[in-house]
Amino acid sequence: MTLDRIDIGQSCKIVKVGGFGALRRRLLDMGLTPKTQVMVRKVAPMGDPIELCLRGYELTIRKDDAKNIEVVKWEEESI
Repeated sequence: MTLDRIDIGQSCKIVKVGGFGALRRRLLDMGLTPKTQVMVRKVAPMGDPIELCLRGYELTIRKDDAKNIEVVKWEEESI
């Protein structure tokens, strides 16, 4: 599952950060690293961008960028 498919209010854990080159480096620099807990806080009225809460701060990213981040919901993590 990717980060763009998580519902508002849901928490998840980052498993893998995809993308290539500058995009991947930018995502990692913003704190979107594997094993990080992320909660989807808000989604813009037209569906893009999405606001995330992670590491004690809010981060807004585009859905196209969120498609490069593989996550697992907390409920599925224990399986």
